Amino acid sequence: MKNIKTIAIAAGLIWQMQPLQAQNAGRQDWLINNQGYKANVTAAGKEVVISNGLLSRSFRVTPNVICTDFRNLVSGEQLLRAIKPEAQLFIDNDTVNIGGAYTQPQKAYLMPAWLDHMEAGAKDLHYLKYETADLKPALPENGYTKAASGKSLIFHYSAPENSPYKGMVVKVHYDLFDGVPVISKWLEITNNTGRALQLQQVKNEILATPEEESAVVGGVTQMATPHGLYVESNYAFNNAMKANLSDQTTHWKADSTYTSQVNYDLQTPCVLEVYPIVPVGIRLDKGAHFESIRTYELLLDGYNRERNGLAQKAMYRTVAPWTERNPIFMHLVSTDPEKVKAVIDQCAATGYEAVILSFGSGLNMEDTSAANIAKYKSLADYATSKGIMLGGYSLFSSRKISDEDDVINPATGKPGGAFFGNAPCLGSKWGLSYLAKIKYFFEATGFSIFENDGPYPGDVCASTTHPGHTGKDDSQWKQMLLQKELYHWMYARNIYVNAPDWYFLDGTNKIGLGYREVNFSLPRAEQQILNRQNIYDGLWEKTGPMSWGFVPLTQYQGGGAAATLEPLKDHLDDYEKLMMQYYGAGVQACYRGPRLYDTDVTKQLVSNVISWYKKYRKILNADMIHLRRPDGRDWDGMMHVSASLPQKGLVMLYNPTLQAITREIKLPLYYTGLDKTARIREKEGVLKTYSLDREYNATVKVTIPASGYTWLVIE
Repeated sequence: MKNIKTIAIAAGLIWQMQPLQAQNAGRQDWLINNQGYKANVTAAGKEVVISNGLLSRSFRVTPNVICTDFRNLVSGEQLLRAIKPEAQLFIDNDTVNIGGAYTQPQKAYLMPAWLDHMEAGAKDLHYLKYETADLKPALPENGYTKAASGKSLIFHYSAPENSPYKGMVVKVHYDLFDGVPVISKWLEITNNTGRALQLQQVKNEILATPEEESAVVGGVTQMATPHGLYVESNYAFNNAMKANLSDQTTHWKADSTYTSQVNYDLQTPCVLEVYPIVPVGIRLDKGAHFESIRTYELLLDGYNRERNGLAQKAMYRTVAPWTERNPIFMHLVSTDPEKVKAVIDQCAATGYEAVILSFGSGLNMEDTSAANIAKYKSLADYATSKGIMLGGYSLFSSRKISDEDDVINPATGKPGGAFFGNAPCLGSKWGLSYLAKIKYFFEATGFSIFENDGPYPGDVCASTTHPGHTGKDDSQWKQMLLQKELYHWMYARNIYVNAPDWYFLDGTNKIGLGYREVNFSLPRAEQQILNRQNIYDGLWEKTGPMSWGFVPLTQYQGGGAAATLEPLKDHLDDYEKLMMQYYGAGVQACYRGPRLYDTDVTKQLVSNVISWYKKYRKILNADMIHLRRPDGRDWDGMMHVSASLPQKGLVMLYNPTLQAITREIKLPLYYTGLDKTARIREKEGVLKTYSLDREYNATVKVTIPASGYTWLVIE
């Protein structure tokens, strides 16, 4: 895949990209080897540049701070066509621009000769100074994860003497990471005006980008947004289990000042603005300090879905390295101490690493009575003595607490109308007590895994009596701060967090792969193909370690004996296949039931699978290349790749048909870093040498057993 023949469809035209190596002769591909791409800040005269060899962002500091160049150094693409403010505040119903300059004569492009003639806005916040520093990531090292390295460029701004906001200081941070084309942007505001301010909204990014297509008619929602820039912030939720659908802050807008654009109504989506959909809406008291959301901008070098997905995964490994943790766990449906200890023993005997007391198990972390704490501390101590992590499930959303504590619907002034109908407000007395009880439970018991079912959607609450927010306007922001603080608290204590929504950038470790729950009531053979489809579709933009799946050992919602694995000894073939397809994807499933094995034969099966997974764990947790989607008609498969591991790749191949099949399968090995040859073996067989064609493919002939699987190792 070194010759990336991706096809883009835009404005009715189909074109083919140039090979990546032709575009970047003499450069090493950062997705294969990212060493040497170190962030640095340079300054000369009026110019300040932050760059890491993969992207660069350039600024002038006169007549104000203006971004003059934002470039992908891999593809050479320029992402900036016009000057905009560097950020924007909405305070006391007033718009306050931060940086920027005016009088650019043409908004379709920016010529350097124009810069000396541009003017700063008289009312805008003006540049004071800049500073540089080593990168301090949003979450520091916690003893388990190593924080990313890079450089920070920080511009300081103040209000003019005649401004009503005199004394307010704003810092705009640009954090550039080593080894990836990712830059993060965020704001700090300190209110030294001597009075309280109503901070209604904060836009921490405004970029005038080139348009993606030329369309004479059509609106913003009908045309393509720029492909070369992927944007994600730490303000995402809606239970989609996908980053782009969970996004609450990325807005592509039209630019009415761009009067030379082709679109007749000036509706081309060519301005990126980043801000929460529901405004911040907070009161900023005298002397108060505010930090905005953090926006992460990943520069993409083409249209290829696989490559762009690999880039996104590399971003997560860099800015959220805790997402690489992937403990082997099962979901226990009981809290009976003897049954919990028995399962802990089973985990220790088979190589499992954690037990999560599942929904329906009877665990109640909100019970802070001495007896409850003593019970679970004893179990956590027992688990620790066996080298096993113990954790549990807690429901927050989709439950009714009381009229006083539930989210109040702004439309009706009454409870109801939340994302799940009724839901407690995290800023209510009950919500604040819930947070305190969860923290107490973990501190007192020594539990090390938290599976948090909600909050999901950041419900807006119109209550004016909840102590955690003042009213409707600040309710979402304040609830999100409370939730983030809980996850930051757990991250600092190395507590592993399975969360239901996209909170990865604030310290959570895992989210659902994406599945329909009722499918786990279908017959086992159907579940197997559906699970592989879920894996194939769910791992384009997130890694296996970031994802969980599900295996119902006992009945879940329905389906009876045909849908479940108990008694395990009677369904060993299905048990093995379900484990292999999940572990073979680097995905932990929730094996939900009363035990991991029921006989010595079952125990040996589980132990064998876990031993296999641990032997190949590093490559199985590495990036996945999609080979063929499961369709029930022919083989399907996926391949893990890594240029830095001894095993450069591991291929999982499946045959859903009732007959053995023999196929010649082309393996795209570009991202393994191999150049001319590859040594490949089937299972634990003999290594054979294969030549790579100039598309970096190796063609392997393999026979896959009926209704079975096989795997290949690449060295």
